[in-house]
Amino acid sequence: MELKGKKINFIGDSITEGHRVENPENIYPNILKRSLGLAEARNYGVGGSRIARIHNPQGYPSDEDFNMRAERMDSDFDVVVVFGGTNDFGHGNIPLGKMGDSDVYTFYGALKTLCLYLINNYPDKQIVFMTPLHRLNEELDYNKRLEEKNPNARPLCDFVNAIREVCELYSIPVLDMFRESGMPARVWAWCENHMPDGLHPNDNGQKIIAHKLQKFLENL
Repeated sequence: MELKGKKINFIGDSITEGHRVENPENIYPNILKRSLGLAEARNYGVGGSRIARIHNPQGYPSDEDFNMRAERMDSDFDVVVVFGGTNDFGHGNIPLGKMGDSDVYTFYGALKTLCLYLINNYPDKQIVFMTPLHRLNEELDYNKRLEEKNPNARPLCDFVNAIREVCELYSIPVLDMFRESGMPARVWAWCENHMPDGLHPNDNGQKIIAHKLQKFLENL
């Protein structure tokens, strides 16, 4: 895909927003704007936000799920990149649901709704999803929820697989950052220089995301 002069919308969470990044120019959408010569790289990242809708919103920006932001994003774009799911796992109270769900209060249902909204409203645009990255506490958090008898507890890999499964149904390309990013969050020697808190990539980590995504987009 030729990307020079194109406009890309990025819908994401705190990683896309650039939490823990010292220089905003090193947030991956901004890196891609420079390296690809994009006309626009619009950042719709909101820290703490999820793909699934939450019950009992408290009036925080993070209450706005990905579907809500997709409906309000600028419609003048060539590519939309959706990068989320880690907060659906991390907050621990989102029902995963199952394939075929249409309820936006489940992860599967929200994914299906988001995919269909983008396809139906932007049939000529390129849609791309990215799966969550590994995170330092993905096993500890899950095990703790099991001990607390949380009925919605699911491992992070289940959310990753849901993204792959739903996107496959609609033939949407997926960059699997969980399996192919080369970002081993559970190895502290690496994490210290790229993801110090075990979740949010710093400037160095953002550069890896940008590199992986650039290659993926160019090969579409």
